[in-house]
Amino acid sequence: MNLKSVHSKLKSHTPKILGSDKFSKFAVMVPLIQKEDGIHVLFEIRSLHLRRQPGEICFPGGRIDPQDIDEKSAAIRETIEELGISRENLSEVLPLDFMISPFGMMIYPFAAIIENPEMINPNPAEVGEVFTVPLTYFINHDPDIYHLHFKVEPEENFPFDLIVGGENYNWRTRSLDEYFYIYEEKAIWGLTAKILSHFIEIMKK
Repeated sequence: MNLKSVHSKLKSHTPKILGSDKFSKFAVMVPLIQKEDGIHVLFEIRSLHLRRQPGEICFPGGRIDPQDIDEKSAAIRETIEELGISRENLSEVLPLDFMISPFGMMIYPFAAIIENPEMINPNPAEVGEVFTVPLTYFINHDPDIYHLHFKVEPEENFPFDLIVGGENYNWRTRSLDEYFYIYEEKAIWGLTAKILSHFIEIMKK
């Protein structure tokens, strides 16, 4: 290999997040509905028959499939499947900031308006029920934030002899902020609450 070939390889490389090819990728939709008293945010309660997170509150969304054109099309597909609506019922599908979870996930959130919400017919295999919350509630109520602390535990055969400090190495630890919104005894938390908080920050600008 020579400098010319090194330069050629670097020039043809498209930068991305290092290691992102190993991440699970999901697309999520923040659905907005116009009601008589203003704009509402729609949430799902996951079916109790689901293996993962049954009964938890979430937004429509799921894993990005190979047949999806892009993240936006995945969010639209999942929303249509879960809420039992047609593509014509979704308008103004716009992206929010994407997120990288410490648990090996990349989440691509979008927001959209649901036209004719009376047409919503949730898929019982995935959705136990849906409910809405006035947007003004979240604008006027900040989330409660709690902290999770991660502990570093190297495996038994970790080569401490190869690093300065050995077993006394000063590992950089981190914490994770968990967001909670409580509305009429319903707990909206985790990634759903974090995406919601980000959406509300944009609304307040």
